[in-house]
Amino acid sequence: MLVAAAVCPCPPLLVPAVAAGAAPELEPLRAACLAAVGELLASGAELIVAVGTGPEAEVWTEGGVGSFRRYGVELAARLPLGGVGESELTPSLTVGAWLLEQARAAVPTHACAVPADTSPERLLGLGKGLADLADRVGLLVLGDGSACRSLKAPGYLDERAEGYDAAVAAALGSADTAALAALDPKLAGELLAEGRAPWQVLAGAAEGAGLGGELRYDEAPYGVGYFVASWR
Repeated sequence: MLVAAAVCPCPPLLVPAVAAGAAPELEPLRAACLAAVGELLASGAELIVAVGTGPEAEVWTEGGVGSFRRYGVELAARLPLGGVGESELTPSLTVGAWLLEQARAAVPTHACAVPADTSPERLLGLGKGLADLADRVGLLVLGDGSACRSLKAPGYLDERAEGYDAAVAAALGSADTAALAALDPKLAGELLAEGRAPWQVLAGAAEGAGLGGELRYDEAPYGVGYFVASWR
């Protein structure tokens, strides 16, 4: 049963060593993420599952490690208490592993990657399955909002992006599983909102769990929507 979730974005710039000179301006986002992960760990979950995007569906149950070398930094992050496996984590899950390390997680952790274009039906079903993995399951849900919020954004400016992200923020802040389940994959793809897939895994896992939500962060510092939320 799902007892808690932390929703965080997953830009590598969350990691100070990667952000370098930009690290101070992202401190509010970093602090919000660590607060959400800390609350997740305080929930009494006996298993944490990190969910993010990847090029193909993949699951890590025996450990995994991710590297920030692709960003010019000799730094790695490992799933806490995930076992001795050395399978490479996707970039989003690498950020998740780093957040869990920073929060000194001491809970067995699995990880799950889903392609960004996965159908809502499959994602909702996956979420239900993850919630049944243990009596008390917690999710660390990793994904960004639209990357089309400004002229300098990765996807340039799309006038639909702000409204899309506002609807997502409202759903995350109120633990509205129906609103998340209804997100349109085509629109999400056009707006480069890769968080759509992990959020719908969360919607499936949380259906009927009676959780409440708290929105901790909602900004677009680089033209990309970043949200941090806690569900308990």
